[in-house]
Amino acid sequence: MSSTKYRSHSASEVNESLVDQTVTIAGWIDRLRNHGGVAFVDIRDASGLIQVVIYDENVARPLHSEDVLQVTGVVRKRPEGEENADILTGTIEIVADTVTVLSNSATLPFQVSTELENKGELDLPNEDLRLKYRYLDLRRPSMHANLLTRSNMSKAARAVLDNLGFTEVETPTLIKSTPEGARDFLVPARLVPGSWYALPQSPQLLKQLLMVGGVERYYQLARCYRDEDFRADRQPEFTQFDMEMAYVGQEDIMKVAEQVIQAVWKSAGYEVTLPINRISWTDAMNYYGSDKPDLRFDNKLVDLTDFFANTPFRVFQQQYVGAVVYKGGASLPRRQFDAWQEWARQRGAKGLAYITFKDGELRGPVAKNISEEERAGIMDAVHAEDGDAVFFAAGKKRSSQELLGAVRVEIAKRQGLLDPHEFAFTWVVDFPLFKQANDPDDDDVAVGHSQWTSEHHPFTMPSEEWLDTFDTDPEHAMSDSYDIVCNGNEIGGGSVRIHRDDIQKRVFNVLGITQEEANEKFGFLLEAFKYGAPPHAGLAFGWDRCAQLLTATDSIREVIAFPKSGGGKDPLTLAPAPITDLQRKETGVDYQPDDDEE
Repeated sequence: MSSTKYRSHSASEVNESLVDQTVTIAGWIDRLRNHGGVAFVDIRDASGLIQVVIYDENVARPLHSEDVLQVTGVVRKRPEGEENADILTGTIEIVADTVTVLSNSATLPFQVSTELENKGELDLPNEDLRLKYRYLDLRRPSMHANLLTRSNMSKAARAVLDNLGFTEVETPTLIKSTPEGARDFLVPARLVPGSWYALPQSPQLLKQLLMVGGVERYYQLARCYRDEDFRADRQPEFTQFDMEMAYVGQEDIMKVAEQVIQAVWKSAGYEVTLPINRISWTDAMNYYGSDKPDLRFDNKLVDLTDFFANTPFRVFQQQYVGAVVYKGGASLPRRQFDAWQEWARQRGAKGLAYITFKDGELRGPVAKNISEEERAGIMDAVHAEDGDAVFFAAGKKRSSQELLGAVRVEIAKRQGLLDPHEFAFTWVVDFPLFKQANDPDDDDVAVGHSQWTSEHHPFTMPSEEWLDTFDTDPEHAMSDSYDIVCNGNEIGGGSVRIHRDDIQKRVFNVLGITQEEANEKFGFLLEAFKYGAPPHAGLAFGWDRCAQLLTATDSIREVIAFPKSGGGKDPLTLAPAPITDLQRKETGVDYQPDDDEE
């Protein structure tokens, strides 16, 4: 750090090589210890802490925690036995010659002391209060470290793509509303009363236009906006590390993405071995009950549909019956199994059937309902041992698998198998091209008038083997798409894009989008494709999620400088907030066209 008007060195730059030299530092008072006649003041800046010794009591007495000071003094070694091994500058201190108060601090609503945090003694308030005073929360070294990790991630990713000949391009944030699967945030256009901009859910269509424009390798850190129902770890505005390439296929874009992952994780001190393993979407659902499986542990689901094909137990007379083993679970008390039932009901299930194997006996509510033959063979069928418990789900295949997938992860959590510093990556490939529209558990908005909507988006290329038949058998059609998953989180996803007009029209037809509607919603893209669109593919990383994983924090809010709280509210600025009558008039929010305008 070069010297500035207010300091010659940052705190961490002051070391033993500067002993007997005069330096000037500046920062907040992290801790003040006044012993009468001598005061020890820990000064904190973005680089760390350093101890200042003040021998003038008149200077020290008015000082308070979090005052901003400028200190000029001589560096000396600390007396033997008084070193502080917990900080970088723990062997030296500054004897103050002059102390200037640059800014006084009022009493803080909560403590942010680095020393207390390092000792694990910092008593943080609830999250709403932290977000209300986020600028204070950011003074804590752990929060600063989170932002530094995120900054280093971006530098590392940029370096990879810059070396591969990519061009960083900024796309606009005021665009036409186009259906991309979620609800838009809308902005009134003052100069065109009654018309609206939308904030982009992603740069998807714009980056495809860049491919048509000859920008063969594009990337950007893109701000995206989705007006979704609130969930604990979602934000209405978020960041993608976005890329697109022309004249490539799936293998090409995945190879580049892996290099980005390796560099980004290395920037945080972790090594990622390439190539990254792959699993098909079908196998991910069958074995792990999730299209973003956590592979830090094993414990696959077991399909028991055939095993219970002739069961007398009505509950298991379903399209699908599956199970997951809880190793050692037979020792759980009954109240914990009752708690599992409530856990399942909170996830929309009616309950969670189970059996236990204990002392050679089959126990639990389900045991008495199945046949003797089933009782005899169930332990081998699920690969369980004496002392284990088994949870079951029965019903529609996908929803039952998803329930068991959640059970699998919850078991691992309770068994302490989820090490946040261990990273298990996989590509999930061969996704369906379509899914049932208007799933009540899905926030996505259907874009057409059909029982089908896109699994990813309407511009995803069908798999090569499905090019001739995807529209005659949409239920089973597969796509040329891919997600990168880490520790049970989808951290990125993309696809090969449709660049042929005939294929795009057929996809629109399956989705129930007429040619007129297609022109209204996506006309500018379809028009561009008339003039020669190269084959292209892309991918976007969820940058907030990647940062959360690398910092081992519990929420993406911990890695965003100024996040929103529940329901998209901002405790800091109090947004969203009402606007004045004058603003409503100026922006045309209430504009109603005259009959002759219509």
